[in-house]
Amino acid sequence: MRSLHLISFFIIIIISLFVKASKSDDGFCSAPSITESDEKTKPIYWKVTNPTLSPSHLQDLPGYTRSVYKRDHALITPESHVFSPLPDWTNTLGAYLITPAMGSHFVMYFAKMKEMSSSDLPPKDTERLVFVVDGAVTLTNTSSSSTKLTVDSYAYLPPNFHHSLDCVESATLVVFERRYERLGSHTTELIVGSTDKKPLLETPGEVFELRKLLPVSLAYDFNIHIMDFQPGEFLNVKEVHYNQHGLLLLEGQGIYRLGDNWYPVQAGDVIWMAPFVPQWYAALGKNRSRYLLYKDVNRNPL
Repeated sequence: MRSLHLISFFIIIIISLFVKASKSDDGFCSAPSITESDEKTKPIYWKVTNPTLSPSHLQDLPGYTRSVYKRDHALITPESHVFSPLPDWTNTLGAYLITPAMGSHFVMYFAKMKEMSSSDLPPKDTERLVFVVDGAVTLTNTSSSSTKLTVDSYAYLPPNFHHSLDCVESATLVVFERRYERLGSHTTELIVGSTDKKPLLETPGEVFELRKLLPVSLAYDFNIHIMDFQPGEFLNVKEVHYNQHGLLLLEGQGIYRLGDNWYPVQAGDVIWMAPFVPQWYAALGKNRSRYLLYKDVNRNPL
């Protein structure tokens, strides 16, 4: 009986902390208060590389994390990222966020490139997409032509495409890789672009803004969506589908439903969604939410 009283007391204490968080300016997933003018002076996606690790009222709680791993989804928050030297890259630290060990058919990771760093090639028959969230890198291919990739730009690199990503100062990339699934005689091509150059696409029945970074043609077995929500906007469809997702919240904050769970999320958070997990998002706060979303497409699930 005494143990039951202790457990009840502990639960009440935890609930009171969450209630306090919801009523305070420093909310559960809120960043420290900054003025609107300060926000405008920050570079785009600055919160991805400078995340709020935990609210002030929970900073002294040992073992605290918002990260969750379940059979059909995972929320990987910045305080749980583990960086180590990235295999075969030079002077680069990596944090693997989504891998086949979770049940995914793709890999998603952060690559923190330091001064005078460079990438290596992915495994044979593996396609790669890199998206720059901080700094700049130079993409060089076998013809010795080079392209500078800055924040908000990206490159899709077809399977077995020889290339190098080189960084003189420092940069942070989010990288997606998967074994290419061939379809007849279709082939993919090198693509270099930036989000602001991609057109807005129609989203029937929805209010969010959508851009797709890759062509929708059958050659491509995945795409990357950039989705923008204004505060208070939400998905109208409570999605349940066969596609997998890997998501990075680039800006803003909100609530993500995954299965029967509701998670506060903020810039810097990563989510893995397995096939058929119920999913839904609503944007909160005072600023735009933007997330980057991996989605497998154009292939028979058999």
